[in-house]
Amino acid sequence: MVPVADGVTEIDTLLGGWEHATAGFLVSGPAPVLVETGSQSSVPVLLDALARLGIGAGDLAGIAVTHVHLDHAGGVGDVARAFPGAVVYVHELGARHLADPSRLVASAGRVYGTLLDDLYGRLAPTDAERIRVLADGEPIALGGGRTLTAIDSPGHAKHHLAYHDSTSGLLFAGDAAGVKLPDGGPLRPATPPPDFDLDLACGSLARFAARRPAAIALAHYGIVPGEPDELLAQADAALHAWADEATRADREGRDIAEALAERFAADTASTDPAVRSKLETLNGFHSNAAGFRRWLETRASRAPGSSGVASHHEHPADDERRERVAAEQEEARPG
Repeated sequence: MVPVADGVTEIDTLLGGWEHATAGFLVSGPAPVLVETGSQSSVPVLLDALARLGIGAGDLAGIAVTHVHLDHAGGVGDVARAFPGAVVYVHELGARHLADPSRLVASAGRVYGTLLDDLYGRLAPTDAERIRVLADGEPIALGGGRTLTAIDSPGHAKHHLAYHDSTSGLLFAGDAAGVKLPDGGPLRPATPPPDFDLDLACGSLARFAARRPAAIALAHYGIVPGEPDELLAQADAALHAWADEATRADREGRDIAEALAERFAADTASTDPAVRSKLETLNGFHSNAAGFRRWLETRASRAPGSSGVASHHEHPADDERRERVAAEQEEARPG
C-alpha cells in the first residue's frame, strides 16, 4: 500500500504472487471509491489491504471498473459482497457480464485452460441493482467536491472506461495506454482480441491528453514517472510501430507473433528474466499478435469492394491462436 497522490493509495494486488503486476487504487473522500479490484485470486490480498487502510464493510461507497477483463474485474463480485453499500460503476457494454458472468467465464476457460483457475480465478455475479452504467463524461461523486469523471476509451476493449480524478489530477487509464512494469522495459501496447482497434485506441490517447492529467496511473503498473503528454505520445508511437510491424508481417506471409518478437523483444533483453516472464503472461507477443490479426481481418473485410471475407495470408500458428479467441469469446481475455 503506497500513497501516490493527494488522497490516492495504490494497492498491489499481488496477482499470481508477483509484486508490481496489477494495481488497484483507493481514492479517498467522504464516499471513497476503489478503482480496479484485480483478479478474483487477488481478493484476499485486496480485502486485507483495505482493512488495514481502515475501510470497514460499510465504508466503501463505490467500485469503479475500467473494463471487465478478469485481471481487472475478476474480483468485483466478491468485493461487492464484502462491501454491501458499494455501487459498482462500469461501461454499458460490460455491465451484463458483471451481472451474469457465465458466458465470460466459460470463454475465458476456453482460452486459458488451467491457467484460469491457477492464476486469475473466475468472476462471481454482482446484483444487477447495484450496477450503475456510466456514460462518457459522467462523474462519480466522492464528496467534498471530489469527482472521478468517466472517459469512454475504446481501442483496447470496446467496454473500456478511464477515470480522471478532480483533486489529484490522476488519470486511471486501465489498459488503454498500455503496460509498463517497473524494470520491465519501455511501454508496451496492450492489443488483445477481439476488440483491438488502432484508430480507436489512438483516439482514446488523444482524449486523455486533452484532459491535461497530472499523471497517468496504469493497472500494470502504477504511476508512470515523467510528463503525461510524453507518456501518451510514447503510447501512440508504440501502437503505430507495432501495428506497422504486424501489417508488414501479414503482407509478407510471416507469423505476426514471431515478427513482433523479432522486432521488439530486444527492448526487454536486459531486464530480469522473472520480470520478462511476468510481462509475457500479462501482455505477451502472442496475445497482442492475435489482436492485430483480428484487427487486420476486420479492416480488410470493411474495405471498399470487399466481399466481407478478409484477404490475408494464412499462418497455421495464427489460425490456431485465432480459433482460441474467436468472436464468441468477446470480453473474456484478461489484459
